[in-house]
Amino acid sequence: MFRKKILLSTVFVISFLGYQKDVEAQANVDKPKEIKENLEKKFANVSPKLLTNNANPLLDFMFTADPTAVEYNGRMYVYATNDHQQYEHVGKDGKNSYEKIRTLVMMSSDDMVNWTYHGFIDTAKLAPWNQNSWAPSITSRLEADGKTHFYLYYSNGGGGTAMLTSTSPVGPWTDPLGKNIVDRSVPGVDCDAPFDPGVVIDDQGTGWLAFGGGTPKTDYMPGISHIVKLGTDMISLAGNVAKIPAPYFFEASELNFMNGTWVYTFNTSWKERTEWPYTNIAKPTVCNMSYMTSKTPLNPDSWKYRDNYFKNAGEDNVGPWTNNHTHLIKFKEKYYLTYHAMYLQDYFGTKGGFRNVGIEEMQVDEANVNISMGKATFEGTSQLSPLNPFVLQQAETTGGTSGQVQFEAVGNVGNMVAKGKADKQCLMVRGADFSNQTPKKFEARVKGKGNIDVYVNNLKGTPLVSLTCDGKEWTSLSKKIKQKIDKAVGNIYFVFDGEDFLFDEWKFIY
Repeated sequence: MFRKKILLSTVFVISFLGYQKDVEAQANVDKPKEIKENLEKKFANVSPKLLTNNANPLLDFMFTADPTAVEYNGRMYVYATNDHQQYEHVGKDGKNSYEKIRTLVMMSSDDMVNWTYHGFIDTAKLAPWNQNSWAPSITSRLEADGKTHFYLYYSNGGGGTAMLTSTSPVGPWTDPLGKNIVDRSVPGVDCDAPFDPGVVIDDQGTGWLAFGGGTPKTDYMPGISHIVKLGTDMISLAGNVAKIPAPYFFEASELNFMNGTWVYTFNTSWKERTEWPYTNIAKPTVCNMSYMTSKTPLNPDSWKYRDNYFKNAGEDNVGPWTNNHTHLIKFKEKYYLTYHAMYLQDYFGTKGGFRNVGIEEMQVDEANVNISMGKATFEGTSQLSPLNPFVLQQAETTGGTSGQVQFEAVGNVGNMVAKGKADKQCLMVRGADFSNQTPKKFEARVKGKGNIDVYVNNLKGTPLVSLTCDGKEWTSLSKKIKQKIDKAVGNIYFVFDGEDFLFDEWKFIY
């Protein structure tokens, strides 16, 4: 039985990769201007984000894909497939065939350019019965116990959809079912791969789950996209499975709810658009993101195809062509789209199909439920608010790095610390606000033997402040700042080294 599951999943993976266009668009990429300072002379492995001050990808030290997102307490939490786990297994010359991925990545931000890495959800330990963990989808709801509960659904390979729950956006997570919530054994499921879940809670507090994939019945109308109403407990099904007639459907189901309307988004296939019945709507381009709407989601005839809203990143010259997976989220009165593109393959020296999550601001007309066309970029989003350097900040919050920095979990769930190496590495945060206060002291929580040099605005000249640590226990070190800096908003660079050195958190004191 186990061998059959592996073979099935492998078949799905191979078929999906077969669709992937291995077109290298890098030569035509519109790369933004690099900053004047030559950081590549200072550090090994300088990420494109550190060179350009761009916002994409969200994390520049590992591969991530298939994003979903939820808002909680003024932060956007993003969850993703851990492509880096596959990369670590197969190396630079290997291919991203997904079969080694059994963790999900967590990250969050309150300003859209500085992202805090919260580590990963180890589904292999939490749900040892399952095979893989890809393409998560998350939602949350305030429950009767007075706590916000988070419901995270994910692809258990190609065989079904599993789920986890938590009362915190970073865990600890639990597996409430010990089995798939949806698979081919569920009546009404009519697809080879009931995976790539998309969850939403409507204005009545009711949960809905979309899913589907596998072998299409026809090119134009594959007939493999589904939706089902969830039970009040969010871990059971409350009714029959219905189909969504999504044209040229491939995978990557997601759901939104706005103005009394269910919005279904999906990734279209690589197939030629030979059939198209609409005269007032253009054919979706190859492997793009399209959307449909309905006010009665269990009635297949109620679903209306609206348009495509996000072209393939390769079409916009943001890395090679690849599949895509998006999630639309409203955050601080703006709409954002999380997606993936192959931003970092050159940086890591691979062409294996490893992806990274990016984010763009989107224009959405809620009243008429219209999503305007978005575009993948290197620049990404603008910073919503300055970073406050005078409150405690995490070392795992970054806007750019060098050295392909590694992190490890320490202390509370979701807390990571930066690990030193013999060579100097750099962490950068963007848009720190020094306009109202002058820093008089710098403080950092560290462990082991190593050094930190802190620079503001650029890496030229003498560091603003330097710390040296040589201790076996965690300690908070501080040092007075003798230099003056401009009263302005600028980037902060932390240059550190030491093979057993760990860097947890920092702040300035005025």
